[in-house]
Amino acid sequence: MFKINENYLKLPGSYLFSTIAKKVAAYTEANPDRSIIRLGIGDVTQPLAPAIIDALHSAVDEMAHAETFHGYAPDLGYEFLRSAMAKNDYQSRGCEIQADEIFISDGAKGDSGNIQEIFDQDNKIAVCDPVYPVYVDTNVMAGRTGTYDPKSEVWSDVIYMPCTVDNHFVPELPKEVPDLIYLCFPNNPTGSAITKDQLQVWVDYANQKGSVIIYDAAYEAYISEDDVPHTIFECEGARTCAIELRSFSKNAGFTGVRLGATVIPKELRCGDVMLHSLWARRHGTKYNGAPYIVQKAGEAVYSEAGKAQLKEQIAYYMRNAKTIYGGLREAGYTVSGGVNSPYIWLKTPDNMTSWEFFDYLLTKVGVVGTPGSGFGPSGEGYFRLTAFGTYENTLAAVERIKHL
Repeated sequence: MFKINENYLKLPGSYLFSTIAKKVAAYTEANPDRSIIRLGIGDVTQPLAPAIIDALHSAVDEMAHAETFHGYAPDLGYEFLRSAMAKNDYQSRGCEIQADEIFISDGAKGDSGNIQEIFDQDNKIAVCDPVYPVYVDTNVMAGRTGTYDPKSEVWSDVIYMPCTVDNHFVPELPKEVPDLIYLCFPNNPTGSAITKDQLQVWVDYANQKGSVIIYDAAYEAYISEDDVPHTIFECEGARTCAIELRSFSKNAGFTGVRLGATVIPKELRCGDVMLHSLWARRHGTKYNGAPYIVQKAGEAVYSEAGKAQLKEQIAYYMRNAKTIYGGLREAGYTVSGGVNSPYIWLKTPDNMTSWEFFDYLLTKVGVVGTPGSGFGPSGEGYFRLTAFGTYENTLAAVERIKHL
């Protein structure tokens, strides 16, 4: 008889945002006349920029003619997009990343889960706490996390790096040496950022200990402060210890279009084996590439028109972040984030648990956010709101919360 991967049975409950969706759907069904404002899931609301739409239309027209039709994409992705990324995201910042070190995919979420496949099951992972759930859950599925303690909400073989108000939501170097270190800055969910000097400490540590940093740079477009790096490859020595995940979802509104990339320098090795080669083998075997029309849309992100239009779009969302941050502070909440990130991290009032505050906001004022405990034990007592709603809904949500 066949057997299943029993590691899946170890996962506690359903995926965080699936749970939220079910709770909101049940409430909406029971209260069909109630207006709900969703500031929970990090989905964008503004339409694709005109330069991107033009590129999509042009690429679709190409697909209608035999002489310009495109089938399977190259394993790594089309050269025109990889070169645009290498030039604009890396070389313009003084980073020695080449086009053939960039692997195009359909999004950073999939890459963040899939990247662990090229590492041995016995590797020990370290994660920030709170943390984006995919990092932990996919390692659970791989059998790398040990046993789960429902009381403490921790896995026995995971190294947790608490990010609390005491350390300004920036992790400290772990006492136990990990093999794989997951870092996300600007951070999801806390909205915190890390300076270049702070990140250099992690790069030096990883090189010294023989660890690999998996660096999620999905929110780099929202950075506003000069001393915050847009890529880990701004740090000296990162080419021998770091893998970077890039996303077009938040910087260009591609949540429904799907496009991302993983960057693996050729100097990153385990003995004589290049991780670049392992990921290339995995990528070529299990993935047939992002669609041509989507990669052409990605190229338009780096056009002069695309850059200008997306700068305005980022500013739109950051105005929302400022509105939420300022409104909640005015209402007496303890808040952080919202400066280099579209996320606002707030302390729940009156000693409410994260899920109690979720239910309270939903039932009292019809506002949906994300319970901090869903991101890890150190998230308990906190709550995440996103700036990705419309400006009108953001204003309305803040007013509702202020009048609780």
